Formats: sequence, structure tokens, C-alpha cells
Amino acid sequence: NVPAYFISKHEGFIGSIKTFIEDFVVTEIDINGQKENQTNTELKENLYCSGSQDADVSSDWGSGSDTPLPALGSFDLDVILGPSVSEDLEQFVMTLREKRPSGPELSLGSFSDKHQRANVHRAVRHRFPFLLTVTIQPEIRVREDPDYRELARLVREEEAEDFFRFIDAKVRGSSYTFGPDDSKEHRTAVHHFLNRRFGKLVETKSFSSQGRTSISVRLREHGKPKKRTAEERKEEDIYTAFTLRKENLETLEAISYMAATLGVLPSDFTYAGIKDKRAVTYQSMVVKKVSPQRLKEKAAEFEKRGMRLSQIRSVNEPLKLGRLRGNHFDLVVRNLRPHGASDESLSGADGDTRLAALVKEAVENVKRRGFVNYYGPQRFGSGQSVLSDRVGLALLKEDMVNAVRLFFSPEDSDDPHSLAKRHFLQTDNPKESLALMPLSKPRERLMLRALNRYGTGPDGCVQAWLSLPHSIRVFYPHAYCSRVWNDAAAHRLSAMGLGVRQGDLVWTQTGQNRTEDAGEIISPQIHVVTREEEQAGVYALEQVLLPMPGNSVKYPENAMRAWYQERLAGDGLAESRFRVSSLKLNLPGCYRPLLAVPHNLSYQLHRAACGHGAKKQESDPESLALSLNFDLDSSCYATICLREIMNTNLV
Repeated sequence: NVPAYFISKHEGFIGSIKTFIEDFVVTEIDINGQKENQTNTELKENLYCSGSQDADVSSDWGSGSDTPLPALGSFDLDVILGPSVSEDLEQFVMTLREKRPSGPELSLGSFSDKHQRANVHRAVRHRFPFLLTVTIQPEIRVREDPDYRELARLVREEEAEDFFRFIDAKVRGSSYTFGPDDSKEHRTAVHHFLNRRFGKLVETKSFSSQGRTSISVRLREHGKPKKRTAEERKEEDIYTAFTLRKENLETLEAISYMAATLGVLPSDFTYAGIKDKRAVTYQSMVVKKVSPQRLKEKAAEFEKRGMRLSQIRSVNEPLKLGRLRGNHFDLVVRNLRPHGASDESLSGADGDTRLAALVKEAVENVKRRGFVNYYGPQRFGSGQSVLSDRVGLALLKEDMVNAVRLFFSPEDSDDPHSLAKRHFLQTDNPKESLALMPLSKPRERLMLRALNRYGTGPDGCVQAWLSLPHSIRVFYPHAYCSRVWNDAAAHRLSAMGLGVRQGDLVWTQTGQNRTEDAGEIISPQIHVVTREEEQAGVYALEQVLLPMPGNSVKYPENAMRAWYQERLAGDGLAESRFRVSSLKLNLPGCYRPLLAVPHNLSYQLHRAACGHGAKKQESDPESLALSLNFDLDSSCYATICLREIMNTNLV
């Protein structure tokens, strides 16, 4: 997954990573430099933890990086309605889509809890914006929205769906723009409809750009969405912040469980970054439409699922992705030994002395020189049979059918998830595959439902990708671009050395601007190194940037430019504009520092259990272990830092 180039040449050592989950503790550092809540007692206990699984170094262990992973904006309807009702709803929708006569409405069942009813309303409307949901307490029924049907006669169905999602989002002051329309008579009809049906909520206008005319719709600043009670309006303005401590849970998995328990959508939660699964992690979150008191009432229920909430308080706004300074890491590497050492050579004081010298050399090297700022293996889906970057390349080449088939490549196992994927590839039958797919796999289920509705040809595959939120669709092309960046970094250092060269791109601290989602630099003060500056040693290697491919980046003005051109051409992207119009994807690119440096790096050698069993036993042997503590900037991977220290590929 990660290139083999290391910046330091120390010997290094090997050891066991994540023997216990508590061996990897990640604590978010907020924008003000403050760490989220964590006790010193727990850190001491981490050294002698018990009751956790053995490490699976080959697959799911990570970095604490804040590279954003995509989140589904709505529940799988199978989860909140049940498979039988969800299937009835799918059939009802297919009948409407095919313009066949259908019953006037469909019952989704009875829901006694008002928060659960609200969740059903939001989830159904998000998934099917052309449906009306009506409560006849405690029953919820759905029927076709006549306003949607009328608008769909005036504009494309895709635009009508997007417009209704825009209306339902209720983001005051936001706007939506329909596609170009050169018929004044037709634009007038659209204006009249929108003003007649939504005039109290929106205002419309026509505008011209590059010789084409479009209609723009803006949500009024003081508009009041229809059919919202005073209580609902009050709930919309509630934001509650808290610190989440989770253990052996993905961030999005934790959010889904909390959302289901609280009766809100996963999209009502905001956070600064994604944290690892196989770790103990602390991070700040904000949930919308839930009061502090109600959150506290559910705390005991969350704790049963490995989540502990603290510092619960009211705030005025949600969190923004990427709004953090970085992460603090407390790691334990167990069963230390030199590369190629036998058990006999490790015994006694001489073995400990040699290991201590190796560790000191390695830590001091990385503290002084940093490490190559590679994207970690989890960026590409480590442990998967087909990595995310291959799916991304297929999408950039607009080979939608191949991208879908790569997406459904099964693992080499007989778990239900792999069996469902394998069945789809063998039979091309999305309906049967959907019945086999576990409810815990919402992305695959969304894709299969769309493939069942639209077919498995090129157009159907486009619709399948469009069934996923934009943040998920764009994740795969980003993974490909990250792969190119990793390979570019390794080539730059191996072919051009550790000095700053003429034509390199460098940046200074002033004028930088980082993306909100990943910490990469999108508009730094770019400077191209001159020959005189190279000779004078004006810049340090830590200031060198490499671009991640996109349509708005500048490439180095040296041999690296040709390398990028050859690499993209070899992947069939020589003429790529890094846009996939059919999927509404645009990749402008960004710049990433070639090196990263850990801050406040310290270490301690001590005796600790090797942890060969699932639980620590009295008879477990003890060996030399290494505790590491350091901070990394946002978007840097702890696994990559640890890889450089140990001088070994960890996956």
C-alpha cells in the first residue's frame, strides 16, 4: 500500500502493534490547541491492559488521521422500517416511477415515539423527495407529492429531486440553480409554479452566464418551512456539544447508533475528523435537535456499546470538518526485537541495551528529520481485495460498469457481506444480492437498490453511483489521487535526493489556506525554486510541496512534471479534466507537504506483557515494550510516523 522509501537510514526494530485496543489512544487537539478530555489513570492502565483482541496488523488498524471518510446522510430504510416494509416502499416507488396506477398511499406502520416518527419522516423524504409523509397518529403513510409531479413535468426529474432536497434541508439563505433554459416562455412557467407553491419560502430570479440563462432559487432568510410546529422550529435551533470516547468502533458506526437511539439522522451529527476503529479515541462532536439533558439521559445506553460521553453542553453552531489542529497519540509497541534477531540474542542485559540504543537512534532521527508524509493504507481500504484507488481510477475514466464491479469485489472469505458481493458478480441480479446483503452495509444496499431499479448497464450504474451521497462518490477518485501522490513522493526523494531542487514548489507559513476536510493546502503562497536559491540552500525540504492531481494545481517545473505526465498517461488519464459530470464530481487538486514532523515526541522503554492471548493471563511472559507519545498535524498518519521510526512496513 505504501511505497518502501524511508527518509532516515537507521536500523530500526520490529514489534507488535495494537496487541490490545488500548495500545492505540488518539486524542483530538482542537483549533485552540486543547486536547479533548482524557485521564492520566487510563494512560497508565494502557500499559497493562487486558480483555482485548489480538492485533490484526494486516488489516484494520490506523492512524487517527483526519482524512475525511465519507458518511451516509441518511439511515438505511431497512433498519428503521424493517426489510418487509422497506421492500413494500420500494415497490410503491417503482410503481410511481413507471407511471402505473397505484393505490393512493402506503402505510409504513405505527410509531409511538415522536422522535422515531420524526426520524422516519426525514429518512423517507431524504431518500425519496417526491413522496409526502403524513402522520395519522401513531401511523405514518406515504403518497406521491403532487407538487413534485408538477415540477417534474417542467424540469428534469433529477433537478426536481435535488430541488425538493434543497427545500427540505431548510438552510436559510442557501440557493439552488436549475440547468440552463433558453426558452423565456418555459422559464416563466417555472417561475409561476415556484412562486405559487413555495412563494412564502423562496424567491426566484433568472440570470445569464456565458450566453445561457438559468433560474436561481434562494431560500428566504426569514422564510418559515411549511407544516413545522413551534416545537419543531425550536428543536431545529438546538446544538449540543460533547466529547465522545469510543472503543473498537468506527466514528460513523458510533454516529449511526447514537442517531438511531436519539431519533435523529446521522447527518445531524457534525465532527472535526474521523478516528480509528481499533483504538481508544477522544473527539469533539455536535448534535443538532437534541438537548443536553436528553443526551445525558441516553449516556448509560451508549456506554453499553463502547461509547462514553462527557463535557455535554449547549453551543450555538455545528462543527466543521477539518476544524482541528491535529491529534495526540499515546501508543504502545510490545515484544520489541531487532530486525532478524533470534530469541537467544534477546535474552539478558545485552539484548536490552542493544534495543535501547536502536530505539533511541530511531526516535531521535524522526524527531529531527520527520517522516515522508505518505497517505496511510486506510486511505485506500487496507485489507480489501480491491482497493479504493482502483475504483476511483475507473470513475475518473467514466467506466461506470467496471467501477461498480470493482466496488462489489468480494473478500476471500465466506462472510455474508462477501457472499452477497460474489452473488452479484456471478448472477448480475441486484435484487437477489440485496436480499443477501447485511443491513450493516448501507452503501452496498443503496447501490443494489438503484441497480435493481435502473438496470446494470452503463446508465443504471451511473444511477447507482448517484444513489450515494456526494461525499462517498468523491472519496474514490480522491483515493486514486492520493495513490499518485504517494508514488510521486517516493520518486521525488529517491530520484532527486533530500535537497531542495530547482523547479520544486515550496511554501511559507504566511498565506496558507487548508481545506476544511483534509488539512491539505489548497492555496498556499506557491514559489518555484530558482537555480540560485537551490545553490544557496534558501529553502528546507520541509517546505517542499507536491501536488495531488486535479484541474487547478500547478506542477513542479523540473523532472517531476514529466513524472506526473507519464504516470497519468499510463493510467489512461492524459487528457483527463478531473471532472465526472455525470456524477457531479470535480477534483481541483491540492498541495501536500512532502515531509511531516511529529511534535512533542517522547518515549519510554519498560517491561510489559507480550499479549499473545485474547486476555492477559498471570502467566503471560513480559518483554521490552515501547511507549510513544506525540502530536501530529491534521491529515498526518500516526502509522506512517511509526513506520519510519521502526523502519519497517507495518501492513
